[in-house]
Amino acid sequence: MTKTVLITGASSGFGLMLANTLHQRGFNVIGTSREPEKYADKVPFKLLRLNIDDDNSIRLFMGELLRLTKRLDVLVNNAGYMVTGLAEETPLELGRQQFETNFWGTVKVTNALLPVFRKQKQGQIITVSSIVGLIGTPNLSYYTASKHAVEGYFKCLRFELDQFNIKVSMVEPVWFKTNLGQHAVSAANGSIADYDAFRKQANAATQKGLDEAQAPEAVVHSITRLIETKEPRFSNPVGKMTGMILFLQSYAPKMFEGAILKSVRTA
Repeated sequence: MTKTVLITGASSGFGLMLANTLHQRGFNVIGTSREPEKYADKVPFKLLRLNIDDDNSIRLFMGELLRLTKRLDVLVNNAGYMVTGLAEETPLELGRQQFETNFWGTVKVTNALLPVFRKQKQGQIITVSSIVGLIGTPNLSYYTASKHAVEGYFKCLRFELDQFNIKVSMVEPVWFKTNLGQHAVSAANGSIADYDAFRKQANAATQKGLDEAQAPEAVVHSITRLIETKEPRFSNPVGKMTGMILFLQSYAPKMFEGAILKSVRTA
């Protein structure tokens, strides 16, 4: 039986590449976009309107989805964006909006679809997190916090959904070449003079990470593998050095912290 896969944020980046890959492999792919009319004639899969920040948009989307298909096998939570900036200099409202999308938007879409999965007694939820959902780095405080929150939520949810045969997984990429950096929202930097030197270094380190990012195919391959395996793992870091990063954080924390600070100072 052909699996139906729903991918949020499927008009660009990881979402678009994943949607095209799964479509080519014979999956029934349904994507979402805030402005599907801009992309509908450019993609080979169905694209529905969805703003995960907007409760009414989610309600209308669910009606359209259930008219389109009665069964859903996989949800890929991919929609989100990144706020950059030092923690103390980032306006709280900007931080709240980061959580509204990356955390609450992801939770609300997932919760809207859970009745479908429970009725089927089967399903799979894959959420695109980030390596910073497992570690901390300068200049990405609210983005990192939102990804930590998503990780914590789904760590708990997976146990509650096990009785319904609903599998839950996270994918945690390092820097990859997508439009995440291009669409990042920068905090109003420069408000606290004490940070002037460090801010310059931190911004340079963030930009270096984006400039030297890996090709995104590895993330698409990781998600595809999770969909095709019978017993998907919960946590799936993707990218060069992820194993070493997580090992150092757990077993050599001072070395890990020194490496993070060194990466900023030498950027």
